Amino acid sequence: MAERLEDLNLPNAVVTRIIKEALPDGVTIGKDARTAIAKASSIFILYLTSSANIIARKSSHKTISGADVLQAMADIEFDQFVDPLQESLENFKRTQKEKKDATKKKQSKKEEDEVIEDEDAGKDNL
Repeated sequence: MAERLEDLNLPNAVVTRIIKEALPDGVTIGKDARTAIAKASSIFILYLTSSANIIARKSSHKTISGADVLQAMADIEFDQFVDPLQESLENFKRTQKEKKDATKKKQSKKEEDEVIEDEDAGKDNL
């Protein structure tokens, strides 16, 4: 757990970037409003995490899963965000799988190239 309350705050740069993406061009936000949004975001994350943890514990899980978070969103009456969040989670999983597959393919290609080089080196020694 955090030692100080300030440790629970989100980085200002991240909060500012999210706010800018949410607002139309030309709209600015005051420092006090940005601070309030950052603190509210931190509180929301803590609340959602606590709710998801309760769901995970009821299922005898030690790890909070995406499904636990989705259920927690519904439980805390943020139902309208469940479908977009689920789509986002599926896109994330798909992207991670594609990256993993690409890495495996690259590693396999590298190993094949090394075997060919070793075979070629063996022929040169004959």
